[in-house]
Amino acid sequence: MVQVDIFWSYGLGAGFAACAAGQIQKQAAEGKFKLLENSTFARALIFLGALFAPSGLYLLWQFPGWETMYVASSRDDIPAWLVVLFAITNVTQGILGFWITSLQIRKNRLYAAHLQWVFAYLIMFFILVNGWDGTGYRRFFTRTVAEWQAGSDELWTTMAAKWAVSPVALTLYAMGVIMLPLLFYWMLKGFQEGWKLVKAKPGAAARPGNAKLLLTILRIIFLDTLGAAILGHLCIRYSIQLCGVTWLGWIIGLSIWGLLLYFLALRRGGLFHREISKFTFEPAT
Repeated sequence: MVQVDIFWSYGLGAGFAACAAGQIQKQAAEGKFKLLENSTFARALIFLGALFAPSGLYLLWQFPGWETMYVASSRDDIPAWLVVLFAITNVTQGILGFWITSLQIRKNRLYAAHLQWVFAYLIMFFILVNGWDGTGYRRFFTRTVAEWQAGSDELWTTMAAKWAVSPVALTLYAMGVIMLPLLFYWMLKGFQEGWKLVKAKPGAAARPGNAKLLLTILRIIFLDTLGAAILGHLCIRYSIQLCGVTWLGWIIGLSIWGLLLYFLALRRGGLFHREISKFTFEPAT
């Protein structure tokens, strides 16, 4: 979707850099790191430019309502400059994510480096779940413009079941079959190559194999960050209901969510820190 791809592309670029942390550290230590000469950066550009950006443009052309979260009803509602900007940012945000993450790695801030892609997915899922008006998940599971305009009181589970066999969903499945194997292959390859170049820290866990590593990545994305996004949605939703004022509910809800994120996930020994330590080999506590 247009609203989330700016964060998704950032997360993809950051993920490519994070998986090549060992190589980047070694190159930086030898004074040989150059962004435009880095092989992992080249892979990131290929993925973003040849697969990710075109897939977004296809979805925008074929399903303009769904891709814009029903801000637009048809292609005629979308200005040409927005399409161009959308295509550009699907690549440039990935470049930005790679550069900022590589900068953190060169400063030996590995936790901060991995938080780049973790937070990108967190924000992406928050937009999908909550959106700007609390209806993000309903917009995601709505199949057509007519269905959105008509409104629906169906449970989200019923909407999700119907959406799962819709043309939008089938298109996403087909894109995933093409894009995800290459993405995960390059990420896992980068991790394993990088780990051969760096020494494990005292007290660190054993280095995982590809299967365990992939499961950790999927768990962070689809359980940890998605779960945190749902928690944020609930904090805002019930804060608005309790105080009865939308803008105040947002402030209260976001404040509560921020505190919960810090104490449950971000602080040393929290969920995100424990998960990321499996990549950085820093002691988890």
